[in-house]
Amino acid sequence: MHQDIIPLYAADIQDQLKKQFAYLSGGRGGDGCPVITFPDYPAFSEIPEKEFQNVLTYLTSIPSLRDAGIGFILVIDRRQDKWTSVKASILRIAASFPGNLQLVLVLRPTGFFHRALSDIAFRFNKDELKMKVPIIMLGSVSELQGYIDKTQLTEDLGGTLDYCHNRWLSRRTAIEGFAQKVKQTAQILQSFGTELAETELPNDVQSTSSLLATHTEKKDKMKEDIRVAVEQGDDILGSITKPLTENPDYKLNQDQLDNQTTVERLLAQLHETETAFDEFWMKHQQKLEQCLRLRNFEQNFREVKAALDIVSERLSAFTDVGNSRSHVEHILKDLANFKEKSDETVTKAKMLASERDAFIQSNHYAVDSIIPKCSELHHLCDAFTTEIERRRKLLNKSLELHDLLEKSMKWCDEGIYLLASQPVDKCQSQDGAESALQEIEKFLDTGAGNKIKELNKIYEEYAHILNEDLKDHVQKVFQKQESMEEMFQKRQVSLKKLAAKQTRPVQPVAPRPEAFVKSPCTSPGLQRENVSNSESSALRRVNYRKAKSETTELHQSRGGSTMDDEENLAVLRQHVMNELIETERAYVEELLCVLEGYAAEMDNPLMAHLIPPELQNKKDILFGNMEEIYHFHNRIFLRELETYVEYPELVGRCFLDQMEDFQIYEKYCQNKPRSESLWRQFSDSVFFQECQRKLDHKLSLDSYLLKPVQRITKYQLLLKEMLKYSKNCEGAEDLQEALTSILGILKAVNDSMHQIAITGYDGNLNELGKLLMQGSFNVWTDHKKGHTKVKDLARFKPMQRHLFLHEKAVLFCKKREENGEGYEKAPSYSYKHSLNMAAVGITENVKGDAKKFEIWYNAREEVYIVQAPTPEVKATWVNEIRKVLTSQLQACREASQHRTLEQTQSLPLPLPASSCASPSRNHIRNTKKMEEKKADLTSLEGCGATVAPKYPEKGKGWAKPSHSLDASEENDGWSSAEEALNSSDAEEEGAGGAGEIKLTPGKYTVVTDYDKGVSEEFTVKSGDLVQLIREGEDGLWFVKNLSSGREGWIPASNLLMLIGNSKSAQSLSSSESGTASSNLSTSSSCSDSCNVSSTSFSDIKG
Repeated sequence: MHQDIIPLYAADIQDQLKKQFAYLSGGRGGDGCPVITFPDYPAFSEIPEKEFQNVLTYLTSIPSLRDAGIGFILVIDRRQDKWTSVKASILRIAASFPGNLQLVLVLRPTGFFHRALSDIAFRFNKDELKMKVPIIMLGSVSELQGYIDKTQLTEDLGGTLDYCHNRWLSRRTAIEGFAQKVKQTAQILQSFGTELAETELPNDVQSTSSLLATHTEKKDKMKEDIRVAVEQGDDILGSITKPLTENPDYKLNQDQLDNQTTVERLLAQLHETETAFDEFWMKHQQKLEQCLRLRNFEQNFREVKAALDIVSERLSAFTDVGNSRSHVEHILKDLANFKEKSDETVTKAKMLASERDAFIQSNHYAVDSIIPKCSELHHLCDAFTTEIERRRKLLNKSLELHDLLEKSMKWCDEGIYLLASQPVDKCQSQDGAESALQEIEKFLDTGAGNKIKELNKIYEEYAHILNEDLKDHVQKVFQKQESMEEMFQKRQVSLKKLAAKQTRPVQPVAPRPEAFVKSPCTSPGLQRENVSNSESSALRRVNYRKAKSETTELHQSRGGSTMDDEENLAVLRQHVMNELIETERAYVEELLCVLEGYAAEMDNPLMAHLIPPELQNKKDILFGNMEEIYHFHNRIFLRELETYVEYPELVGRCFLDQMEDFQIYEKYCQNKPRSESLWRQFSDSVFFQECQRKLDHKLSLDSYLLKPVQRITKYQLLLKEMLKYSKNCEGAEDLQEALTSILGILKAVNDSMHQIAITGYDGNLNELGKLLMQGSFNVWTDHKKGHTKVKDLARFKPMQRHLFLHEKAVLFCKKREENGEGYEKAPSYSYKHSLNMAAVGITENVKGDAKKFEIWYNAREEVYIVQAPTPEVKATWVNEIRKVLTSQLQACREASQHRTLEQTQSLPLPLPASSCASPSRNHIRNTKKMEEKKADLTSLEGCGATVAPKYPEKGKGWAKPSHSLDASEENDGWSSAEEALNSSDAEEEGAGGAGEIKLTPGKYTVVTDYDKGVSEEFTVKSGDLVQLIREGEDGLWFVKNLSSGREGWIPASNLLMLIGNSKSAQSLSSSESGTASSNLSTSSSCSDSCNVSSTSFSDIKG
């Protein structure tokens, strides 16, 4: 009976099959029926039903469908059993056998009793044992051989069939495992093929390359699995056919033949699957490789096109045709270097474009999109090459024009020099005049090949390069040439007149000293009539000594033919201007050489192997901001300077316009110590030697790294020289201002070099504001607090301190010994302590020494007597400190007025007189009036706390400054009524200090939080406005918090801490009459100044 049963595999029921209560030996009946043998198995009845059914189901599934359809022959061996067991076995088998049965052969028990019993019982129970097939009871194996051939029976049944159950079980497990392996492999290959077919091609090289690698890896794994499976099948097939190999006469039974057929079929199926997969993979791999090649082409195309766009854009920047021959030569050199560097890009583009044919030959699937890109690359390369050649021709044409202009300029300069060098006294004679005429005519003959003949022809010939600037330059040169020729004509006319006169010899007489006019501009009668203003401009190439000697000769010559002082000064100014521009151009070229020959090479991959590992990524340290300096001078400053070439006396304006940009030198100089230290470590590097060899420099890199420092110091020398010859010119004020500004920058650079050498300061120096001054001083201390012995010693033994004055603090440092070489030889400064400028005051004069002044802190709690090297240094420092304090005073007033305005808008009305026992109504009214008059001073302490930030101070022993003020000292510092007592000079003369503070009714600003009043509900916070109403018993004061409206009693001692140096409106009012007409004393501080409202800033002593 057929049933739908889940397929079983030997591996799943291996333990059940090993019991061997039934087996398929491979024998066949006469008509090919498979034989299933049930050997003698004593525990047959104990076999679980599930196992029994699994084994029978599996055994009946092994033969082919054709053989199984004929039916099975069951051989039940019960020779050693009892009849009862035989009966039970037959019944169980009949009930559970899943296949078709053709015949059941039972070998009955061999014992006499059981044999007889089985015959009798079989007859009586025939109906009970009735099955669809006949059951034949056999007494011996010989009877069995009558039904089944001996060759189809195993040895235990008297046959010759070779059967080993363990071998059979092992082979069945291997064949079924191989079949499963083949099936899984086919499924995996099919799934992988589907995955490959459905995979979208990536759009970038990285993804495509990764996908190809991933698919190749999977393919290799598949191929390996197939190889293993084929080996497994070959091994199984070899084990099946092994008996034939050993014995050619051996015949395989039907089961063995079926197994051989099955394995061969599986191997063939596996080979077919592998072949199909290989064909599919070849197509897929080709497509992926073409995709990868396409993506590489596209990426290279984008990179090359971007590089071509960049070089084309850079080429488009070569629009300048140059403003001088050297400038054009420099541009041509830059263009040649640019072309050399861009050749690599163009070559790459051409090579990439040449890949078109290879794509076409390989039948690439995307050839339609590749061909246009290759054509575009060819077009871009041709356009770039054409454009660079056009630029080169333009520059050569510009060079040709500048050669012509320079020849004309040189010819004009030589002509003017000739005019200026002709001795005036010798020209007074006929022979001298004729000789001078011959010189002039001879010189004019040389103009044929040097001068500009027709201006219009120049414009036509060079029209494609003439911009506005160059056109103006051509016009100026031509005008200069015309002016020079006009001067020659006038000189010729004069000389011809002198040569024609027949006069007696006249001995030249030098003019008397009083005949000279002191003014640089001579009277019209003394001016030369035949020398125009352009002559002075043309004499700029004559050196200083010749120009000065000419000036002396001209002063001694006769008035009618001498050059005036202004013309000679113009010559000298032009010399300075020429030197300024020529050295500026040389400076720019040197910077460019360093940046291209050294800095750029540090990023060159071809030079990377020469750079020491410790030097890599340190280009910014070695070169600082040199590139920023180069761009400023090349793009801005040099071009601006060249616009003043004809107006040297106005060049001060050029410096002033760009003065802010000169601040970049401060950053460069601050980095110079680090740069020089790095250079010394690697100065012997092969990299630097190779760069120097390529540049053909005689000097090493460190000499060029010093150029910016030398250049910034050179400007002030040139400006001084220009100012010397421009005293009464239009631009003299600008020159003086430019010189002052340049000197200021040099000072700032110098100060910053000292500032970066400060060590031990915990905070950020940038938070202290701008560094205003720095210098070394002798310092004595005189503190109210501190150890007596230290205080006494400090008065006699000065400390060497280097002071740094910032906008918000003054730092005291100790100068350390100089170490190292070069810039590293600069001293370092060990930070000692600092003073917040919000609490600093100064005493300008100290008796007995004009070089001393005092810096005091916290109302003279700490006093520092400072001795400057010279009185001038002292005056400079005092003035600078006074400026800082004055600016702080102004800031305090503005902040105070703003806060008072906010407070008055939210203040409650004052209490009526009936609620207060102590203050009178008139007194309160006066107090309110004074508050309005002195509104900007009611919360100065709060203002001071707002303006003055807290600076980190690294205190050293007793000298550590304190930020806490006790009440008595604060009153000395802020009370305007006691201004005289606050003067340091008055103290030295024996004047007593202020007495103990006495609290008076009035309004005060709280400077610290308080929550410990007699009444637990009364609390005040920092910034609250409180009113002291009356004084009670036991030192208590009745106080109202005007901010919260609460009232309570507070001890007087606590009040002193709460209100600090805050002043009531009444106390300020009472002191108004005593100070309204007085000026600030020379002891000035922010705290003192804030108490004198009637004193204007102009009243502060200078």
